[in-house]
Amino acid sequence: MNVYLTVILGYFLFIILVSLFTKRIASRSAADFLVAGRNLGLVACAVVVASEWLGGMSTIGVSEKAFTSGTMQPVLYNISTALGMIIIGFTVARYYREKHVHTVSEMLVSLFGKKAGSISAIAFLIAYITLSYVQLQTCASVLGPLFEISWTNAVMISSIVITAYTYVGGMHALAITGIIHVIVMFIGIGTALFTGLGKISGLETLSLRLVELGSPENWYNPFSGGISYAVSLVVGGILGGMAGQASIQPIFSARSIKTARNAAILSSLIIAPFGIMVALLGLIAKAGFFIDPQAVTSPGMVLPELLTTPSFIHPVAGGLALAGILAAILSTVGPVNFAVVTIATKDIYHSLINRSAVDLKIVATARRLVILVNIITIPLAIFLHGAILDAAYVSYAIRAIGAIVIILGIYRRGWITPEGVRWAFSGGTAAVLFAVAGNRLAWFSIEETFVGVGSALFFIIAGNIWSHFRNKQLF
Repeated sequence: MNVYLTVILGYFLFIILVSLFTKRIASRSAADFLVAGRNLGLVACAVVVASEWLGGMSTIGVSEKAFTSGTMQPVLYNISTALGMIIIGFTVARYYREKHVHTVSEMLVSLFGKKAGSISAIAFLIAYITLSYVQLQTCASVLGPLFEISWTNAVMISSIVITAYTYVGGMHALAITGIIHVIVMFIGIGTALFTGLGKISGLETLSLRLVELGSPENWYNPFSGGISYAVSLVVGGILGGMAGQASIQPIFSARSIKTARNAAILSSLIIAPFGIMVALLGLIAKAGFFIDPQAVTSPGMVLPELLTTPSFIHPVAGGLALAGILAAILSTVGPVNFAVVTIATKDIYHSLINRSAVDLKIVATARRLVILVNIITIPLAIFLHGAILDAAYVSYAIRAIGAIVIILGIYRRGWITPEGVRWAFSGGTAAVLFAVAGNRLAWFSIEETFVGVGSALFFIIAGNIWSHFRNKQLF
């Protein structure tokens, strides 16, 4: 067995063993399993929040986009989400924590009633199932070439590992393993970047080669790759976190309101630097110092290919860097899958199907849903291929709808009615899915994030008008 596989398999085994130690705590109640008994401290809470963002998109997705564009534009994914978490910390974090809810839809129920919560739950399920299968694809894209196995088998193995540690420990497992993941990913990717920059004599040499190959002279400017796409990254990143179950759930789990606020702000200091490191590695690959960029058939594989090139980095350090990528992916796919589980458990099962369910029944249902969610995402990951970062922004577009509704509900309650909320989620989600189909079939080209924001505002106004006329007719 080669060095890369030894390091990665050892890391997988270690993570599963760590999760086993959390099982007894996580089994005590639904609150323990779903929100860690609302007892996460500052560091653990901040790390789990950051983990939702530092996944397949921040590694495979960002390096892929940097490689294909020849610019630093993809770092806007990390920078905008970091900015979004700072805004959350100073605005909605305290409201989320003080409501003692488990999901964003439960928050909407407290603001606009049960119908609004139910419709939003369906929209969020679509958003997070999309994000879940994309994360599963990123994990498989690393494992497949290393194990020299088919895409299908790589997806299956990835799913088994992810299911194992989420099933066992719930939010406690995600918090503990999240800290381990963040340490490994920064050490692994940081070592690879400094090794690479040292071998090519720094950023100046990299810049000269990139410009020679066709990159703009200001390749380091995140807006140099096109304004429209850049703005969509910024808008999606900022709004996507406001109603993102996976990034908000740790805030629900915080020990106090103060911890929730500070953890959201602290997470930004973890999120932003990581994207810069990975984008630079993608550009080093693009420059062709260590691999032939023309021979790369799948841009999504460029980072694993670079890290398994002995002329770039020693196999032991390369194995550690690959473990860092998988740590990043696992740190996100766990919270993302768990977000789907929590939404399905609390907003669908407990709220609509079995309102009298006791804690043990809820925990048992949540564990079964962990398995079901992974079964659903496996065929999606196998058959639905596309640019990783682009696919993920379908989820962000739907979450942006939730962000607009949440902000209006908390700060401008008189500007939005329950009908406006329901229309925004149903009409906005349909518009986003139509935009996805139109883009894929080349009917038109429009950023899904803009569709999500624009349609949300349109349907909120339309729903408000309908509510006004209906109430006038009643009275």
